[in-house]
Amino acid sequence: MATVIHPSAVIDPSAEIGEDVQIGPYVVVGAETKIGDGTFLESHTVIQANTVLGKNNHIHPHAVIGGEPQHSAYKGEKTCTHIGDNNIIRECVTIHRGTVQGCEKTQIGSNCMFMAYSHIAHDCQVGDNVILANAVQLAGHVEVGRNVIISGLSAVQQFIRIGEYTFLGGASGYKLDVPPFMLAHGVRGMLFGPNLIGLRRNGFDTDACKALKRAYKIIFRSGLKREDGLVKVEEELPGFADVDRLVAFIRESKNGVTPDHKQRNGNNH
Repeated sequence: MATVIHPSAVIDPSAEIGEDVQIGPYVVVGAETKIGDGTFLESHTVIQANTVLGKNNHIHPHAVIGGEPQHSAYKGEKTCTHIGDNNIIRECVTIHRGTVQGCEKTQIGSNCMFMAYSHIAHDCQVGDNVILANAVQLAGHVEVGRNVIISGLSAVQQFIRIGEYTFLGGASGYKLDVPPFMLAHGVRGMLFGPNLIGLRRNGFDTDACKALKRAYKIIFRSGLKREDGLVKVEEELPGFADVDRLVAFIRESKNGVTPDHKQRNGNNH
């Protein structure tokens, strides 16, 4: 199938358009953009300057990709947005490019789905196979690991990290890091243990799930101080790569870690 561009579309002369691309009515493609092979830009989508779209992306009407950051320090510097392959970006999604105060790039992986009205702010780093449900809001500099699902109407504060294979419930808010492999929920997001259903669906075996469940109990429900709990996990559960990843994530956290719902004051000391 040859590339098809509707006559009403506005394409900057510097844009690079791949093969088998479909560009619908009233689409705007800005300067120094790249649109990968097999991508479909439906009517009224806007691809702003310095945006790179990989292959086979499907952008639905009124999405705006690569818009200027909503950052008071942004003064028009040349920054960018990079998006991988096979993503579905639904109606009215907004993704803003990076800032020089951050990493200068907003980076999106492959095989993601961003549902209607979700927002990804400047300098965010989003991994592969991520689902953002309707109206999820990611503030600036947020990091989202691979295979994460964030349910509708949830919000994540600036600089927060969401670890891989987590599931965040709807209408939730997050101001602390969410460790990988976890289930979280609540207006002020709290942990509810490992995301066992999601882990099994993603091929984690019984031993790995049991090890993560045991590690969670030691770290979040034993009453031990945080570092003491991490040390105990390392002693009791050696040889589990996922447990090692959980421990490393918590140790690396600069924001503090989302607490267990039974320990509302947290255990971040």
